[in-house]
Amino acid sequence: MATGYSIMLHAVTLVVGGLIMLVGGGEALVGGATRLAARLGMKPLLIGLTIVAFGTSVPELFVSLTAAFHGYPDIMIGNVIGSNIANVGLILGCCALLAPLTLTIGEVWTELLLVTGGGVLLMLCSGYGFFPRAMGLLFVLTLIGYTIVVGLNGRSGQNDARQGGQPPEQTMGLPLMLALILLGLLLLAAGSNLFIRGAVDLARYFGISELIIGLTLTAIGTSLPELAASLSALRHNESGLLIGNVIGSNMFNLFMVLGLTGLLKPFPLSSVLLHRDLPVMLAFTLVLIPILHKTGGTRRLHGLLLTGGYLLYCLSLME
Repeated sequence: MATGYSIMLHAVTLVVGGLIMLVGGGEALVGGATRLAARLGMKPLLIGLTIVAFGTSVPELFVSLTAAFHGYPDIMIGNVIGSNIANVGLILGCCALLAPLTLTIGEVWTELLLVTGGGVLLMLCSGYGFFPRAMGLLFVLTLIGYTIVVGLNGRSGQNDARQGGQPPEQTMGLPLMLALILLGLLLLAAGSNLFIRGAVDLARYFGISELIIGLTLTAIGTSLPELAASLSALRHNESGLLIGNVIGSNMFNLFMVLGLTGLLKPFPLSSVLLHRDLPVMLAFTLVLIPILHKTGGTRRLHGLLLTGGYLLYCLSLME
């Protein structure tokens, strides 16, 4: 009993330590990258949709790559799908419960279509039972192309940067910005390794499948940077930044995290995903379309429905 208890305690220590490093690394990376982007004259909304959204998803990238290369593909795929479900159902749902959020469908229409299309392609791969290297290349190129197009269309002059909400900070020098980015990457790399080791040990100790661990513990853990960024946006009444962060993070998870992992190391897909988790992920994306189209944002009732749906999904995993 003492040996089993010590194993569990060690696993919990690794998970908590890894989470702290992931959150700290994500904050350092986003902080440095956001200041650097503002210094280069990017619009605040564009920073939120790309830099912040992509930066807060870097923990998912590091955890997924670590899991894939250590031979735990179920944790990797569960992390991505679970994070996408948690981003909408838990994070956006909770924020919508706290305050109404305003955003028109036209502002994120392209991103919603991309996330929906990526989800459908992933379902097709799941039916085939394998995520091939060619699909990984397609996913990565899609996100690169999107980022280039948005960057070219959304670049602004210094006047736009001054008018779009908070002015870019000029108190931090370029070397410190780059140091923050490097520190964030180092913390993410170390934290992801600790977290995966602890998550695997916990799964073995409690007899839980690695897929369930990925869909719940790993997914929620790596979504903490998105939660921190969303709460910060909510405090500053930046509804567009908040919703854009959620949708942009889901897009990065699909196209870069899964795409890059599949490009470097193609992986099998469980048939369970096709019948349970992928339809739920797709449903949480599709439900945003009528919500944003009809009401121009989210209301507290929508937040209740999203969080309720997420809790029901988590309960279904325990059966």
